[in-house]
Amino acid sequence: MSRNVIGKHAPINGINLYYEIHGTGTPFIMLHGGMGSFTMLNAISSDLIENYQIIGVDLYGHGRTPLTDRPIRIEDMADDIAGLIEYLGFPKADMLGYSLGADVAIQTAIRHRERVNKLVVISTAFKRSAWYPEIQQGMSSMAPEQFIGTPMYEEYQKVAPRPEDFARFVASMTQALSQDYDWTDLIPTITAPTLIIAGDSDSFPPSHAAEFFRLLGGGQKDAGWNGENLIPSQLAILPHATHYNIVFQPALLLPIITSFLS
Repeated sequence: MSRNVIGKHAPINGINLYYEIHGTGTPFIMLHGGMGSFTMLNAISSDLIENYQIIGVDLYGHGRTPLTDRPIRIEDMADDIAGLIEYLGFPKADMLGYSLGADVAIQTAIRHRERVNKLVVISTAFKRSAWYPEIQQGMSSMAPEQFIGTPMYEEYQKVAPRPEDFARFVASMTQALSQDYDWTDLIPTITAPTLIIAGDSDSFPPSHAAEFFRLLGGGQKDAGWNGENLIPSQLAILPHATHYNIVFQPALLLPIITSFLS
């Protein structure tokens, strides 16, 4: 995707939320993973602009959206996204989120059901305890020096309004990711048809993605000869896919996503 597009900032909930729009058609909001920015999703967003109006967002504190004194909280970021949909004049939008962005998308669908048409959730868990123990430990012990030289650090230094805020950003993210959560009772309240995508070698067991699907009403009975018992939501477990490479596999992801959206 060309990076010649000039992004804008929307005044939402006391922050200046960065977004950029590509293409025309049905509005489709895309939310990146933690420590990244919208560019993290380039591998899949570039092919989707032919049929959708892609609204790429830099989540609060990430990328081009400045970090303020507001803590980083999933629920607050979900309110930001709902606010952006209203700001742009859309009654509702399709939404895709990866990792942290998927958490934000889930909470948007829970807290602002009227704003979400279809939901694509890539590589996240609906409760903290589902992540493998080493992942939980890593979330709670992040330090700025761990990121020096990584693409995430380089991107932040390149695009952040205040690159010198990186240490404060990591501290805020560590605090956010250290909080326990369990949305088991909230997942069934999601009304948007939802596509759950996970890797068979993700940072949580495939059984957790199957449980997510079950909470949405799937995997409980035979679909029937004519598919009469199919539910609107779907589940895809991608082969040889990890938490880290899953969004860089457009040949696997795009047919599943476009089929679901259409």
